[in-house]
Amino acid sequence: MPTTISPRLALWMLLGIALFLNYQMWSHDYPEVPAAASVGSSTAPATPLDSTVPTATAPGGTLPGGAVPGGTLPAGSQPAAAPAPAAADSAHGLVAHALVADSPTAPSVHVVTDVLDVDVSLAGGELRRVDLLAYPLAKDRPDIPVRLLSRDSADSLFVLQTGLAPVNDEFAPTHQALYSTDARELRLLPGQNELKLPLTWSDGHGVTVTKTLTFRRGQYQIGLDYQIQNASAAPWSFAPYAQILRYNAPVERSYFRPDSYAFKGPAIYDGTKYQKFDVQKSPVLDQSIKGGWLAALQHDFVAAIVPPADAAYRYQLQTQGNEFLLKAQGPTAVVAPGASATTHEALFVGPKIQTQLDAVQSHLDLVADYGTLRIIATPLFWLLDHVHSLVGNWGIAIIIVTMLLKLLFYPLAEASGRSMAKMKALAPRLNALRETYKDDREKLNRGMMELYKREKVNPLAGCLPMLIQIPVFLAFYWVLRDSVELRQAPFILWINDLSAKDPLFVLPAIMAVAMFIQYKINPQVGDPAQQKIFMIMPLAMSVTFAFFPAGLVLYWVTNTVLSILQQWNINRRLEAATSARR
Repeated sequence: MPTTISPRLALWMLLGIALFLNYQMWSHDYPEVPAAASVGSSTAPATPLDSTVPTATAPGGTLPGGAVPGGTLPAGSQPAAAPAPAAADSAHGLVAHALVADSPTAPSVHVVTDVLDVDVSLAGGELRRVDLLAYPLAKDRPDIPVRLLSRDSADSLFVLQTGLAPVNDEFAPTHQALYSTDARELRLLPGQNELKLPLTWSDGHGVTVTKTLTFRRGQYQIGLDYQIQNASAAPWSFAPYAQILRYNAPVERSYFRPDSYAFKGPAIYDGTKYQKFDVQKSPVLDQSIKGGWLAALQHDFVAAIVPPADAAYRYQLQTQGNEFLLKAQGPTAVVAPGASATTHEALFVGPKIQTQLDAVQSHLDLVADYGTLRIIATPLFWLLDHVHSLVGNWGIAIIIVTMLLKLLFYPLAEASGRSMAKMKALAPRLNALRETYKDDREKLNRGMMELYKREKVNPLAGCLPMLIQIPVFLAFYWVLRDSVELRQAPFILWINDLSAKDPLFVLPAIMAVAMFIQYKINPQVGDPAQQKIFMIMPLAMSVTFAFFPAGLVLYWVTNTVLSILQQWNINRRLEAATSARR
């Protein structure tokens, strides 16, 4: 007798696979916070991780423009002597000297573009406050923007620091050095596409460094350039570095807030692999990386540093309680006497807009965290984005993409639907077998299998489309949850945010009705007890989906309605064909 699988076993197998895949993905991407971690604690470490300054290795070699990469100094050359502190520079509106500055209290320059409102500290040129003007913190408070970087309090500490590390005891413009500038405020004017903020530092012995931050209209990328002029009699060595300092309090996860499951913490791309680090587990990172990037992630937003793709940078991660310091330091270079040199890095502070992330670095879009099923989620978002560019409404785009997916799987669904229609036609004969062999399970199963074989019906054929939809559904879940493009996006009437739950629970109610209709038009498999369980599934699913993003429920409702129409059409055509044969 051939081996067979009962419909009941198949359904349990399907449910088990779905639960296992879901659990595995959540466990891998969003590990649980250890019980010992002080969740929600507002106590910052006593000694900040950025209190020390990086140092560069011994220099040597030659670079274009008189700069020399890491190695040994040219024969006969000596490092510059340590200068005495410079006096106040009256030619500038703010004080300039080579002393270490206190970042929280140092003066700052206010920079405003059409999308960013930034405070740049003269202590190292630190980005110590960044507000995202196009992204309200809450839908009902459009006047309060998301504040991504901040020194407002110890438990909201999140800053981006950059500098040039010295060799030995040389002076260098580190993230603690005080810069000077004539500017107090820069604003992007109508018709203006770019703002440049030059910050100047000097060691008092002929070495002058100009650090320029470049802001562009509509962009969250910030250019970082150094121009080094060595007018001294000795070579001057340095190593560029950039770092992100953050107090990373764990997010308390809640089923009622799907966004609380989004990853928050440090992440890197090493040129081939994307890695996320759980700060509470005190991860260790000390690695030379070329063509990568480093970032601090949270739901919808990111602060990232992208070093030059052709230079090997040393990536390091330090943790102290809930605080972390993620740093990348470049190779040591030397500027010969009378020569100059330049360096460039890219910064990104803002929403995870994938087109802008791609423009910075080809793999920076990985910060839009689509989980294990990224291979499916990425083309889904690409399609969704292109449809939205045509229709201008993300809800309508979701409906259209769902219809396109239905067309893609139509041949498979057609075969499955025909099998289910045949199963429905066999229902009276199956019920007769159940009545005849109600006390003999073995004979009942044998009789059912013989009937299926004789009528050339596969009772499991209807499960295949559902199996295919599971990874598509999960991928769409991540797309709708982690695509900032859908954040606070309105649909129609009462649904003014597709990334949040339906406030009136209308879509979940429609979903329950649609699933019940779908249940009624499909064949009733299993015994009466199983059928009663299947009858309450629409209600159970709608309750489960009630707190999911409205965009995801909209996808499932659309998919269910299309499935009903498709199955109704198949049933109608099969009944017509059966009547014609009679």
